[in-house]
Amino acid sequence: MAQELLSINLVAPAFKGINTEDTPLAQDPSFAEKADNAVIDERGRIASRKGIALATTDSSQLGSDRIHKVHYFYDSTAAEVTFSAGNNKILSGTTTLVDVTPAGYTITDNNWKIINFNDNCYFFQRGYEPLVYNNTLGAVTVMSAVPGASLTTAQYCHEAIGAYGRLWIVGTETNKNIIYWSDLLTGQDFAGGSSGSINVEEAWPDGFDEVRGLAAHNNLLIVFGEHSSIIYQNAQSPANMSIADTVPGVGCICRNSIQHIGTDVLFLSHSGLRSFQRTIQEKSMPITDLSRNVKQELIQAIESRTEPTASAYSPENYFYLATFPDQLTTYCFDLRGTLENGSYRVTKWPSSLFKAWHRKTDGELLTGTQQGIGSYFGYLDQTVSYRFSYFSPGLTFGDPSKIKILKKLRPTLIGIKTANIFLKWAYDLNETYTTQEYTIAESPGLLGEYNVSEYNIGEYTRGPLTVRRAVNTTGNGTIITIGLESDINGSALSLQEINVQALMGKTI
Repeated sequence: MAQELLSINLVAPAFKGINTEDTPLAQDPSFAEKADNAVIDERGRIASRKGIALATTDSSQLGSDRIHKVHYFYDSTAAEVTFSAGNNKILSGTTTLVDVTPAGYTITDNNWKIINFNDNCYFFQRGYEPLVYNNTLGAVTVMSAVPGASLTTAQYCHEAIGAYGRLWIVGTETNKNIIYWSDLLTGQDFAGGSSGSINVEEAWPDGFDEVRGLAAHNNLLIVFGEHSSIIYQNAQSPANMSIADTVPGVGCICRNSIQHIGTDVLFLSHSGLRSFQRTIQEKSMPITDLSRNVKQELIQAIESRTEPTASAYSPENYFYLATFPDQLTTYCFDLRGTLENGSYRVTKWPSSLFKAWHRKTDGELLTGTQQGIGSYFGYLDQTVSYRFSYFSPGLTFGDPSKIKILKKLRPTLIGIKTANIFLKWAYDLNETYTTQEYTIAESPGLLGEYNVSEYNIGEYTRGPLTVRRAVNTTGNGTIITIGLESDINGSALSLQEINVQALMGKTI
């Protein structure tokens, strides 16, 4: 009796992102065991991420260091300056990095909070006198030298936001629970007018905590501790603020992870990626876990970090990025919607060169690297290719008790021009894969494929649009895992589907 040939189409594989929490055997095949250097594109396909288009040609001011912070300043007169921090200097420019650190100002750390407020650019870091830049000053200047400034050494803070017409700062070397606000529209005056302060030390719901970050949302001031959070109402009139809510057990691990995404505020906590969402009916702040599918490995990355995180929100790319510079890893959370369990789809960018992020007003996503400042653009990391990888969860064809004899894999690839494609397969969750390589090579008017044929017939389409190639496979087992890898070297790659054909054998 002839064996039954089964065919399964993995349509939009990894549409739901990676899942490292559930057993591979119980997973929906729309998840991926691995989706490296990938994003979910606008059509719901797993696709190669973009790379780094480096703008800097002279990074001598960095020495052997890297860009730790990058920031785009603009004001109402259309003045524009790109600032960055690295090698214990304040730098300006993109093509050539210029040291603009004030004379006699000594820096020993690069973890600045840089913000725009009322036509000024402010630089804050714990233990350092704040710095100010504006078009009139024409240079980065210590705050005490700015007209109208009133700030004591006890207010050299680490966290700062501009909200409700004021600067809000917190986190000195000696006290991390006193929040100061400036006079209205005067970000350097913390003593005159309607400036003031509040000590939140007694307000933490879980006992002692320290402020790690601030955010403004829906006329509320959100105060993030490391382990809990406080929400103040009437923040537009600070003297009349009062506690609207508290959230025990959930705080923020790093102020650099806080991103306002318009309708919500995202941040990293000790339990993963979290969000504050306002419920109109209750006017409270429920907590949702958005990283449930990579929870344990993300927590491990958070707890093992040795440097501050970096993050970005890009509405143009529909993602939130959480970067761990010391681990060369970025987690990419797709914000188009949540899955059935309330989490975002997530992919991972390992061995990546991204160190810092900042989104400009025109949507360009700036990034800091070891070599200087670039943009999230193109499909090379500066001049180097990077490996795109997809691996499926375990496939059982609905019957894990029967042997499957894998016969053929046929991926459908979109957009690639020239590349070596590595198709991989393994059985019974074995991590030793059999690999079949084939080459896609562009020729005038045609996109041909070489080194592999299906019954001696090659397939191609006109232009770098769609490539389909069947590969004959070997071996057998009860569970099949398949993968596809390619080095991204100048052109994008999207994986539309993979057709898997296998013979069903006996029950074991």
